[in-house]
Amino acid sequence: MRQYFPVLTIAGSDSSGGAGIQADIKTMSAIGCYAMSAITSITAQNTTGVRSIQPILPQIVTDQIEMVVTDIPPLAIKTGMLCDAEVSRAVIDCLTEMSRRGTLRNLVVDPVMVSTSGSQLLEDEAIDIIVEKLLPLAEIVTPNRMEAVRLTGESDPEAQARRFREMGCRNVLLKGGDSDRTDVKTDWLSLDGSDQLMPLTADCVETRNTHGTGCTLSSAIASYLALGCGLEDAVRRGKLYITRALQAGAFVTVGRGHGPVNHFFNPRHLKNYNPKHYGCKD
Repeated sequence: MRQYFPVLTIAGSDSSGGAGIQADIKTMSAIGCYAMSAITSITAQNTTGVRSIQPILPQIVTDQIEMVVTDIPPLAIKTGMLCDAEVSRAVIDCLTEMSRRGTLRNLVVDPVMVSTSGSQLLEDEAIDIIVEKLLPLAEIVTPNRMEAVRLTGESDPEAQARRFREMGCRNVLLKGGDSDRTDVKTDWLSLDGSDQLMPLTADCVETRNTHGTGCTLSSAIASYLALGCGLEDAVRRGKLYITRALQAGAFVTVGRGHGPVNHFFNPRHLKNYNPKHYGCKD
């Protein structure tokens, strides 16, 4: 029997559909993976900001993850908004147990702390827990510039990469999409076993539709890892996907604030594979 490429997102729900679980599922589906979810919180938000956040009961979060992974083992997992300390502990306990059993594969951690509109999405108490327990489990961590400064206390990318490495992170993608440059945006990729930062540049896309770009990029990376791509290749493919999604949605108006990207600029059919021949599929 052939199988789909299952990917699990553990994140918060965005009622406006542009970020969070909704963006993750759209991204994974557009790339051709089978998207699954464990919802950590419900937000009342739109393109202009976040009105309120309701964390899900930690036991419900645990049950969601366990029911999914024991029946449809994911080939990759992406974590996004974990909201508070209790939910963070529940998620980390599940992932730690998976790691102990050898079933945790391709964990992409997007340390969602602040929304595009500037709303805080992660309680301060949860940050220390995530740094100590979650980051070392990750295959790659994908902070934006603001998050990298908050987590490391450093502003220079090389210093940030070193600090993340000290935290136990094997690979880090330091996103530069929120920089002030208007010609190109540069991300910095730090790979395990190398002291060199790899610059990954892309032309700027002139648009206000940037809601959910971080969620979309991390989900794309997780999807390509699930498809069997190597880490550097998955990151490059993920960057190309978000660039094209930005370009395709640049001139469409959705809401009065930061609108979403166009996740379905070139949707793929749901891919499947023979488990005996697992590898990267375009």
